[in-house]
Amino acid sequence: MAKPAIEILNSPQERVLDAARQIALVVGASLFVALCARVTIPLLPLTPVPLTVQNFGVLLVGLLLGSRRGFAALALYLAEGAMGLPVFNPTGPGGIAQLLGPTGGFLMVYPLVAFLAGFIFERGAKNFARATVAGLLAEILLFAGGLTWLYLFTHSLAKAAYLGLYWFLAGEVMKVMLAAGIAARWRRRA
Repeated sequence: MAKPAIEILNSPQERVLDAARQIALVVGASLFVALCARVTIPLLPLTPVPLTVQNFGVLLVGLLLGSRRGFAALALYLAEGAMGLPVFNPTGPGGIAQLLGPTGGFLMVYPLVAFLAGFIFERGAKNFARATVAGLLAEILLFAGGLTWLYLFTHSLAKAAYLGLYWFLAGEVMKVMLAAGIAARWRRRA
């Protein structure tokens, strides 16, 4: 007698293969963000925060993998960096020192940024407008975390905004639009 299709899909082998696929996606996404971090333009002496493609990677991972896998990928990314693996931008000290340095606020909210982008994009139509809104709201969260951290260093909101916001606005708009375009097209084809 033939097994029903539901049993075949829920077989132990299928579950193991699916789990392996999910793990590979999360690990691959953390490595993608690490590669994006290598594309860096230092802005010293203007600000200790470099211009990097890393934020684009975080947004794209959240939009493409969704809230849970996006969060997991960026939590893994932070763990890799905290252990000393060279995943953060190369202009910083690396490891825990980078997490506790001027860019630490941005880094520490990455899992939440990916989660928020994925969470918003998962609900409703998977189109460019929704992806753009998800990306913009995730960027607001990113800069709230980064500027709050910089405020703790400088004790000045104006100085924190000078160091961590003004230099980056135009680039972040482009990153959001590019990530939204890629995510919308990818979902439409899938």
